[in-house]
Amino acid sequence: MSAYGREDSEWDELVDAGHAFLVERARLGKLTSYTELNVTLARRTGCRPFDFKRADERAAMGHLLGLIVERGQEIAPSDPHLMRALVNYLGANDAGSGFYQLAKELQLLPMSASVDEKFSFWVKQVGLYERHGAGPTVA
Repeated sequence: MSAYGREDSEWDELVDAGHAFLVERARLGKLTSYTELNVTLARRTGCRPFDFKRADERAAMGHLLGLIVERGQEIAPSDPHLMRALVNYLGANDAGSGFYQLAKELQLLPMSASVDEKFSFWVKQVGLYERHGAGPTVA
């Protein structure tokens, strides 16, 4: 089944490339932005980039990040880290609302989480850097 105007084979390719890129970022101990992820995916896969000026394309990127999280959980089911924690908005100091919504859906964050609880959860998630052998550089 295709979603957001992309075929399943394209989603598979984007998930593979996206997961690999986020693991690379984790090993470097660095966050990334939606823009950097988008450019990297287009370059590595040859797939068309997401057009962030369009709401449906922003939703498609969120869908992709959800698929990447699923891939990570398939690889390490006992590890509740969300690779999506590494992706934030340019100039932002934490993840976007989609990250927190996914964490709530996965029951990793209470539905009524406060702003402070959300930020604390995100900081813990960024701790996956340590899992990949790099120290955190959250600032």
